[in-house]
Amino acid sequence: MLFAALSVALVVVFLVSAGSGQLSIAPSEVIGSVLRAMGFDVGPAASPTHDVALWTIRFPRIVLALLIGAALAASGTLMQAVFSNPLAEPSVVGVSAGAALGAATAIVFGWTFLGEWSVAAAAFVAGLATTLFVYFASRTRGKTEVVTLVLTGIAINAFAGSALALLTFLGDSASREQIIFWQLGSLNGARWEQIAIIAPLVLIGLIIAFGLARTLDLFSLGERGARHLGVNVEFVRILVIVVVAVLVSAAVAFAGIIAFVGLVIPHLMRMVLGPAHRPLLIASVLGGALLMAGADLVARTAVPMADLPIGMLTSLVGGPFFFWLLRRTRRRSGGWA
Repeated sequence: MLFAALSVALVVVFLVSAGSGQLSIAPSEVIGSVLRAMGFDVGPAASPTHDVALWTIRFPRIVLALLIGAALAASGTLMQAVFSNPLAEPSVVGVSAGAALGAATAIVFGWTFLGEWSVAAAAFVAGLATTLFVYFASRTRGKTEVVTLVLTGIAINAFAGSALALLTFLGDSASREQIIFWQLGSLNGARWEQIAIIAPLVLIGLIIAFGLARTLDLFSLGERGARHLGVNVEFVRILVIVVVAVLVSAAVAFAGIIAFVGLVIPHLMRMVLGPAHRPLLIASVLGGALLMAGADLVARTAVPMADLPIGMLTSLVGGPFFFWLLRRTRRRSGGWA
């Protein structure tokens, strides 16, 4: 029932989002345009102006929102599983901070080695490199302690934040505006070329995540219990961290920093479904895509003639909502001890 409800809600939000904006398009025209692109000549035909708006502006933006939401929510689920902590999220290993630092470096120093893709490429590589550095820096005698990993991530986040502040200070006015806008997160200007890059990365990451679902169930028994049941804990942990780094780096490279999706959605779905990771991953992917599509709809339509930063919206809503979840969980369990 949950999967069906999320799927129906996703379709509804897709249709409403595609038809909403400065140029209003009827849902029947949206459906007809999609069906005609698939080779089915049914439904009312959209006008040429509406067709151009749908396929060059709105559909790429909505699809990018769905991919990013699915990637961030799946990453949060994986992190919470491998850390055995429902409060874990991808930023624990420094991937978002590293990506922001890479993007800011490319902006301030004017890197153009890949043309218009330079900032996104720098963000992706920096996010991935930061995560790997955090992992290998926290290893001792071939093992990785979760506490050491978290503390190393905190240190890297602090360093990246300071370096980002320094770059913001050194940059000119245009660079500062671009850095701040990138940090706030936005899907404005999404194109099919970006989707062609991010979609394979997200698809591969999700396939690996679903393949690890049953193994991750064993992590709920604790690291020692999982080892006794034949799980190669170190291999699974590094694989999960690499998958998370790829998913989050790909997401933030094109949309900037988007907070709370990877934290709130898995936690909320776990409250409904329980801890089994295969259904939890399915629900989280659908819920994350739904949240991002809804947030993007609000970002485009809440203020006339303006495009609100989507990362700002997810934080404004996600922060108080997660605070409510914390108080609710604490009240029901009678404390954290």
